[in-house]
Amino acid sequence: MANSRLRNRNLIEGRAALIVIDIQAGTFVDTSEVRVIDHMPGYKERMAKARIAIDKARERGIPVIFIQEVHRPDLVDFGRELDGDEDIHCLEDNPNTEIAVEEMGFLPNDYLIKKRRYSAFFGTDFEILLRGLKVDTLLLCGGLTDVCVHYTFVDGHQSDYFCRVIEDCVAGSAEDAHEYALRAMEYLQTGARRSLSEVLKAMEGQENRVRTIPQASV
Repeated sequence: MANSRLRNRNLIEGRAALIVIDIQAGTFVDTSEVRVIDHMPGYKERMAKARIAIDKARERGIPVIFIQEVHRPDLVDFGRELDGDEDIHCLEDNPNTEIAVEEMGFLPNDYLIKKRRYSAFFGTDFEILLRGLKVDTLLLCGGLTDVCVHYTFVDGHQSDYFCRVIEDCVAGSAEDAHEYALRAMEYLQTGARRSLSEVLKAMEGQENRVRTIPQASV
């Protein structure tokens, strides 16, 4: 390692938020051999494990922010996204595009960011929400490791957030792409790759900050 100035960092620095990226209904209902987006083996099982992190975050008062990829039916907002391996996906009039409500324990008052591109930061109010919540550390789970997780991580890194990816709860388009993306994220922030058990332990050490909804005056 070339960096002689590297500082030891806690898994969670300051305040954390759990970022659940693109775990949508289609993850659990599409069992076809050919998908519009390639998934590595065990994809569904890895996504399901994210529920463990979600439940622990709720218990500790750590904000849970769901990210949902969605596109207009006339395809006007796809841009260059269909120039590669991915076919048309996540159309807003398709029930499979909805957040996986039952599997992820999604609640009506949960934070939800809808995005038109890979990164949760691009063209959304994600960073406004993070600043309002006074978040310092992003705990990332979901998919794809090599696409939306990776690009969200990079933008978080470039915006000076501490970024951690829960290895057990992310999955890529292929096993090698998944691993290469994890290596790329670890290169940007040493200690970025973390196991679910490590993250759960770190969450236990967080002060329980229960989210409260301000009541409107009568």
